[in-house]
Amino acid sequence: MLTRLTTLAAALLVSTALNAEPVTGGRANVVIQPEPPSLMMGLVQNGPTQMVAGQIYEGLLRYDQKLQPMPQLAKSWDVSEDGLTYTFHLHDNVKWHDGKPFTSADVVFSADVFLRETHARLRTSLEHVESITAPDDTTVIFKLKEPFGPFLGIFEAGTMPMVPKHIYEGTEYKSNPANNTPIGTGPFKFKEWVKGSHILLTKNEDYYEEGKPYLDEIYWHIIPDAASRAVAYETGVVDILPGGSIENFDVQRVSEMENTCITDKGWEYFGPLSWMWLNNREGPTADKRFRQAVMYAMDRNFARDALWNGLGKVAKGPVSSSTRFFSDEVTNYDYDPEKAKALLAEMGYKGETVRLLPLPYGETWQRWAEAVKQNLDEVGINVELVSTDVAGWNQKLAEWDYDIAFTYLYQYGDPALGVARTYLSTNIAKGSQWNNVEGYDNKEVDALFDKAAVAVTAEERQKLYTEVQQKLVDDVPVAWLLELGFPTIYRCNVKDLVTTAIGVNDGFKNAYIEK
Repeated sequence: MLTRLTTLAAALLVSTALNAEPVTGGRANVVIQPEPPSLMMGLVQNGPTQMVAGQIYEGLLRYDQKLQPMPQLAKSWDVSEDGLTYTFHLHDNVKWHDGKPFTSADVVFSADVFLRETHARLRTSLEHVESITAPDDTTVIFKLKEPFGPFLGIFEAGTMPMVPKHIYEGTEYKSNPANNTPIGTGPFKFKEWVKGSHILLTKNEDYYEEGKPYLDEIYWHIIPDAASRAVAYETGVVDILPGGSIENFDVQRVSEMENTCITDKGWEYFGPLSWMWLNNREGPTADKRFRQAVMYAMDRNFARDALWNGLGKVAKGPVSSSTRFFSDEVTNYDYDPEKAKALLAEMGYKGETVRLLPLPYGETWQRWAEAVKQNLDEVGINVELVSTDVAGWNQKLAEWDYDIAFTYLYQYGDPALGVARTYLSTNIAKGSQWNNVEGYDNKEVDALFDKAAVAVTAEERQKLYTEVQQKLVDDVPVAWLLELGFPTIYRCNVKDLVTTAIGVNDGFKNAYIEK
């Protein structure tokens, strides 16, 4: 863990040890960057949406930093001996933010109807589910077609958010007016959203966990400029800088301020991995040799050291080294411009223009796109940068309107949950920027992923996932970049903010401000 504490911070820790009772009241001032395109987490799952809406919506479970499941809307659960039946027992005093009761019918609707249509990543896991039934108001039974090892890992709010049946059933989900005023069961309610300024959440006085939340409000500051976000922390306007809020070159300076703590925990479930989508359907990027050339052309060590301030790790392939079943028994794409040029010559590349879409998440990402453009230019690839805002970036990816495009996605602790979705041919569908956007179609890879998901032993799964990683790294359906490091910076008197494997995304239920 990254931790730098001043003398004052150390004194505060001593004080907490002597008086560890949470304190009620107060407002958490937090940066959100960039502004979310929506807060309806059943429809949108990008990072900013999950961070804010994770306080509004809930899943059946949470996960500790060792990825072990913990109760949330489900107070307990049972698994049958054959691994096919999962029975969840719900809290019986939960209300939606509009006062209506939350029941098992909402779970069945959310998982079996709404999210099967709207949530590309979850849909892959739900393919293993034969039925979801509710024998009574507080019991839900998931019956699987076959054992699915990571099944208990799909129930956090970003993966399977519970949405209110009484509001969404029978409606056009994407145009439902409730999307603008999200209603969940979480510890905080949506109050207002002033576009370009702030998002305000207020305490859910009817929350089913007694005494929680402790905070009165969460005020999410929308500050487009990274330097201004750093200044907002320095001047006391904000107290919490979630990962990625400020530019990497500012992290050390800001974290050394008085009464400032920093942690890299809270990302264990996500394992954020960055890559560039490569359009496998048409143009030069449809040729495997071109895609391999892109890998050899990039100086990823430079990106890690100069752009990410050493806060990342060069990716070996599709599985992060922090994710189960990672293998490094794959081809290494070291920085080698001459190999890149040879591959381009072999394929007969004639200088066709390829469009490169940066990720519009701040200066670091823009500079990264410029560095990659320079790397590709140097081996003879003609690159045009195409800039856009977050909404435009979402749309272009969802409609496959790109040649090369930056992104980063989460792994969710297991390749069956967060990795397979990017490469399965069955997960190619226009309209989502979180599925197989590149259009990679390899039936052998499909079969390996399918077998690994249902394999009984960890040894079997490791063997299959090693093989699939080797095939993917050879085919280069996307250009892997870095395993990202996203430290959270906060005032040391903000307590219990990062207590789970998804950190700030569900952290405010337990957080309090020590007086």
